[in-house]
Amino acid sequence: QVHLVESGGGLVQPGGSLRLSCAASGIIFSIYDMGWYRQAPGNQRELVASITSGGNTNFADSAKGRFTISRDNAKSAVYLQMNSLRPEDTAVYYCSAKRWPTNYWGQGTQVTVSS
Repeated sequence: QVHLVESGGGLVQPGGSLRLSCAASGIIFSIYDMGWYRQAPGNQRELVASITSGGNTNFADSAKGRFTISRDNAKSAVYLQMNSLRPEDTAVYYCSAKRWPTNYWGQGTQVTVSS
């Protein structure tokens, strides 16, 4: 059974930082493309950042220069370092694992950016 478990969310002031973690089990982690998505109330789920099994990264325009994504295949984990957080970054952040034809999701972790 596949599990993706996110952690690291919380309340942070504008300009602050958070590091999200996603621990995967039940998959051969190293061959999966991993991603972080977010969904704010009333909005569609959107890609924040992704990292392929080969280590290539991609970022939403809103995340470029502020967020970094990394993976540790030995720990079956993917991370999202978020700096210079803004109120508009407030959302539930989801971890995803993709390898055609499968696409797995975590349960999400809330990030709230507010003073």
